[in-house]
Amino acid sequence: MVDGRLNSKTERVQTTVLGRLSYMAVPDFQSLFIPVLTFVSDGKEHSLSETIEVLAQQLGLSEADRDEMLPSGKQRKFDNRVSWARTYLQKAQLLTHTGRSNVRITERGLKVLRDNPTYINTKFLKQFPEFLTFHTANGDKGNTTDDNRLTQEMIEKTSQTPQEILSRSMKTLEQPLLRNLFDRQKITTANSCKT
Repeated sequence: MVDGRLNSKTERVQTTVLGRLSYMAVPDFQSLFIPVLTFVSDGKEHSLSETIEVLAQQLGLSEADRDEMLPSGKQRKFDNRVSWARTYLQKAQLLTHTGRSNVRITERGLKVLRDNPTYINTKFLKQFPEFLTFHTANGDKGNTTDDNRLTQEMIEKTSQTPQEILSRSMKTLEQPLLRNLFDRQKITTANSCKT
């Protein structure tokens, strides 16, 4: 990265996961905070689809990278991560929503870029009161539940989007349930064959 901009199509995003440096073809959503901010730093309105296309090109993502789906199989992983990156930046008021799927950088966002941070993650965004309210709130109640706290900790530790965490959890729960149903069906079929 040069001056906060990616300098080649083949450069991969570095992330640190559990103290180990790794390279990912599809970066986690927190690694997209700076590229998203940099892309919209021209002060113009940018749509989600435009942001996805430009960042995919800048990151040098292959078609296979672009076509990788979430575990739910309902959305492309990269698209989901760019969308969540924009949402988190909006909640910190570094971006502002300007219309259907469009955002523009704010003065706060420009200041953050001028400060030239080496990495922006959810921990960094907690310095902004609006983000802290979003990050810790449980609906309209404004209080934090153990489930919400656990989810936020998982996001920070794994850099998965909330949708990825939910999708993986659903798959984990579905597998034993489907296995149990299949086993019951086999027993029912076997019992009906005996009679």
